[in-house]
Amino acid sequence: MAIPGVRGASLVDWTSGLTLGAAGDGPNRDHETASAEAAELARLVFESSAFTRATDDAGPVEDLIVSARGSYHLIRFVETAFDSSVFLYVWLDRAEANLAVARFRLRDLTAELVLS
Repeated sequence: MAIPGVRGASLVDWTSGLTLGAAGDGPNRDHETASAEAAELARLVFESSAFTRATDDAGPVEDLIVSARGSYHLIRFVETAFDSSVFLYVWLDRAEANLAVARFRLRDLTAELVLS
């Protein structure tokens, strides 16, 4: 399943910041640094009660979107049978990407992942 505008993607363990798998280019051509920095942001948001208890029916954070002048950065938390400590990090070219389509495709892609 292709996502238009993708420049790179990583599967990241957010507790350690380690890249578990990568495709394409990372920002600045460095998946490892980008993954570690994205993991810091992911931990901050995921563990914040401001985001997880904002409404009565609030649950865990699903997506995190960072927009920059030339790019979008999407983080999609992946639910797993064990500790759910991984996320997909996708870096998109803003001129080519459709953010809504990317979010829907990323959601569908993470639903198909089997991590054991």
